[in-house]
Amino acid sequence: MKTIAAFLLVLCHLAISHAWNCKVGPRLSYASQIDAGQGQVVATDRYNRNYFLGGSSWYRLPSASLKHVTVGHAGMWGVSTSNYIYKFVAGSWARASGSLKQIDAGGNLFIVGVNTGHQTFCLRNSYTLGFKGTGSLSWTRMPTNLKYYSCGPYGCWGVDTSSRVYLTKSVTPSSCSNSGWTRISGLALKMVEVGSDGTVFGVTTSGQVYQRTGIASSRPQGTRWTKVPMCMTMKHVSYDLGKLWVVSTSGLVLLCTH
Repeated sequence: MKTIAAFLLVLCHLAISHAWNCKVGPRLSYASQIDAGQGQVVATDRYNRNYFLGGSSWYRLPSASLKHVTVGHAGMWGVSTSNYIYKFVAGSWARASGSLKQIDAGGNLFIVGVNTGHQTFCLRNSYTLGFKGTGSLSWTRMPTNLKYYSCGPYGCWGVDTSSRVYLTKSVTPSSCSNSGWTRISGLALKMVEVGSDGTVFGVTTSGQVYQRTGIASSRPQGTRWTKVPMCMTMKHVSYDLGKLWVVSTSGLVLLCTH
């Protein structure tokens, strides 16, 4: 796999612009999903094993057979192949009440996620901070259906089952109430991720990577979609502290800098 990865990246440098410099990231065979936040990076592989990045090496976390992991202001969370919810507490995964297929910890101390019926939920900051491995949680049902959901400092972004993109400009951490959803036109996405600085990246249904440029606190919707050239199809993306992490459909992790 290492030889194939090196060959593909040579083709990348020949075929695309150098606005982004991409290289093979720390090796993780058959990566499936990756998430970066607050200076930390976590990932899963196709066998639903989960990892934490330390330096240039991946370290296996205690396995709960997780298919999606996330890290951010509210800590490290994940969902299992059975859609159980877990929080990383004192060195191990503690099961929390509820059921989700995708989860995001990028909001201001609150958690959001999507269940198998594409219903969306939010967990208030009092629960995210207070949960230490025991007791039940009270998830707030949100009035929209999505297949992917991610939050940052300037609001939350989501993708519905028709691959349309939406933004809600504000979520109240203590109540999970939001300002309503606005459709962001231009692309059909399969997933979208918001960085801890508000930067937004998405992967289209055809596996292309785009950044939503022009985002600011006064303009959380940004101005336009800008393509991030890649020479292979991608399935997942995450961004934090100037580093763009991308997972290809073949399971290769790329690390890109601007």
